[in-house]
Formats: sequence, C-alpha cells, structure tokens
Amino acid sequence: MTYEFEAKTEKDAIELAATELGLEKDQFDVEIIESQKNTIFKKGFVRILVHTDDVVSRNIRLSDREDFIPEDAIPRPRAVFQNPLPKDEFEKALIDFVASMIRKMGYEATVEVMSREEGKVGLRIVSPSSSILIGRKGKNLDALQLLANVYAGRQGHEETRVILDSENYRIRREEALVRLAYTTADRVRSTRGSMLLEPMNPFERRLIHTTLNDIGDVDTKSEGEGLYKQVRVFYKGR
Repeated sequence: MTYEFEAKTEKDAIELAATELGLEKDQFDVEIIESQKNTIFKKGFVRILVHTDDVVSRNIRLSDREDFIPEDAIPRPRAVFQNPLPKDEFEKALIDFVASMIRKMGYEATVEVMSREEGKVGLRIVSPSSSILIGRKGKNLDALQLLANVYAGRQGHEETRVILDSENYRIRREEALVRLAYTTADRVRSTRGSMLLEPMNPFERRLIHTTLNDIGDVDTKSEGEGLYKQVRVFYKGR
C-alpha cells in the first residue's frame, strides 16, 4: 500500500507517517516526491510517499485529505509480461551481463525477463539489496540501465531499448511524478507564477511535459545542461 504525508521537514513527515500508520520506521520505504525550502513569502514543506507491505494498525481515511488522488485515477503503464526466461542468445547474454555487473558491485541478485515489446525488453532485478541498487531517485538503477543499453548496442541490437526495474520502482516513480505534476500545476495556477522541479532524467521530464500538455493555462520547459535537467512549470494564462 502507498500513503502520502506532508510536513515541514523530511524527518517530521517520516515521524508523522510512523505515528499515523502505527508502524516502525524500518517497516516502510520513503520516497520524497516534492520539497520546498522556506522563502520570505512561503513556508517550506516536504511531501513523501510511504510504501509498505505491513498491516496498518490505524484506519486512515485518505479520501478526507485535500491532496488525495484515487489510485484508479492514475494512469498506469501497460507492460507486456512474458516468460521470465530468455527467449534467445541475446536476452541470455543481456541477463548475464546485468547480473555480472551487480555481482561486481558486491551484491547478489537474480535477473529475469519482465516484459517484451517491439524494440524494447524489460528486465527485473530481484535482490535483497534492491534499495541500494535503485539508489536515490533511481539514479543507480538508471546507471545500470545505461550500461545495459550500451552493451546491447555492442551486441548489434542498437534498436532495442533495455529497461531495468526492481521492486516495481519504475511504476511507483511514474505515479509519484504524475501526482507531482498535477499538484505543481495547481500551485502555479493559484500563484500565477512558476515552480522549478528537481533534476530529472529525460524520461521523467517527458512524463511531466506529457502529463501537463493538455492543461491550457499551464506550460512547461526544461532548463539546465547535461542528462539531468529541471522542468519549470509556469502559468501562461488563458
């Protein structure tokens, strides 16, 4: 289950989550989806998503929250799930390469086929060290994915895009970004100003742009240099 909490600091938000859910802090994973520092004009805040498989001891009525978005209102990517075993020598070599990289990092993991589409293959990493392999904001997972795509190209499969995932991080991250996009659009509309989001990879930036593309009075643009740029969401009027 996933729950959303907001407080002045990350520590306060985590403590609030632990109190309301009736869980210990080591019983859930925390993902920061939005952070705003204190300014002269407004107070800072941190919004987090809490992921847990443990039984929640308190009855939280999330629908009473102003920022609650029903799960069925969030678009979910459609994956084409397949047999987890490799279907050819290329997939076998790709799986062996990813597993070898992780072993050389000092971690144990099992790698299997997650999905297959035309020009795309998804691999799932199953590991007791999945949180480390994912890394903060998925940057470790992105780095492994980049190397896997370089390897695929050197194997003569430049046209094949390799997607790595672990613990359904990609889906959870996409859901969080869609929430962040709509929340930011509402704030920008109310202030008639703009907000600069955290640095994101190209896929994440494209998701923000696409999510807000049909909102007439709000626009987006990427700013910065390099792979991880920031998206500015700004009010443009009707």
